Amino acid sequence: MRLDIAQINLALYPAFTIFAGTLIDGIMTGMRKRVTVGFLSIVCLLFFSGMVSFLELSHLSRDTGEILKANKRNIELAKEMLDAAHEQNIALIKLSVFGDRSCDSLCRASMERLESTLLVAQDEALEKSFLDSLAFATTELRLLTDNYLAFGGVGGVRSAGGAGTANALTAAGANRADSLGSRWYSEEYQALYGRLTAAIKSYMTSTQSSLVPRAEQMKKNAYRAVTPVLISLAVMIAIVLMLFYFMSIYCVTPVERMNKALGDWLSFRVPFAVKGDFKDEVLELREKIETLINLSKQNKV
Repeated sequence: MRLDIAQINLALYPAFTIFAGTLIDGIMTGMRKRVTVGFLSIVCLLFFSGMVSFLELSHLSRDTGEILKANKRNIELAKEMLDAAHEQNIALIKLSVFGDRSCDSLCRASMERLESTLLVAQDEALEKSFLDSLAFATTELRLLTDNYLAFGGVGGVRSAGGAGTANALTAAGANRADSLGSRWYSEEYQALYGRLTAAIKSYMTSTQSSLVPRAEQMKKNAYRAVTPVLISLAVMIAIVLMLFYFMSIYCVTPVERMNKALGDWLSFRVPFAVKGDFKDEVLELREKIETLINLSKQNKV
């Protein structure tokens, strides 16, 4: 019995050698094509979803950078205007309250700095309507300051007969000038200065509200960046399950059946009869095994 089994094994060995060789050499065109198409589909889906996600994430990153940059720029411009208004306020306090005429140049320079920063903000602003109140307050403060500096006193700001009041201030002496300057500052200038600083702060906060639509767009872009990945993941799971199903039906299960039938024939001489849906190389393998078994039977006879 052992001798017969050994002879049969020697007879069947070339068939299994040929089958293994075909697997190694990649000649199994049918199964190879199906497996290649399946895995290439997965690779293509991964590549496509990756590219779409990369593009959407690039847009999202760019939009985020632009929003942060615009926010930072608005804060810098608002701080620059607040600093200029504060310097101009300090200079006018020294000029009007303490009578320090050396602060004229600092007052003018601070006002020019405020106006130039405002022009830059108007050029860079997406919504210029946010700057209307600020521009109006700056113009009012500019006119008031120029009138005061031009007449050198308080009266020029109050009425058309301001020149007489200015001459009176000059004749009255330093103490009276300081008193009138303090009253001018507290009654007229301080109110405009308060409106200017309030307009600057309003500009700084109103620009934040203009970023809300862009933030909503970023939210949509984030969803669009994730959606292709989720869709591709679902499709890839379906493809993998299909590959597993077809590989089990057309490859794994037939090979297991042929292996069991061949083992039963070698051990117990049970006829080699394998039923199932065989295709491509698996069908050829079954036919070759049946041919070798028939040849071994004929040789034994």
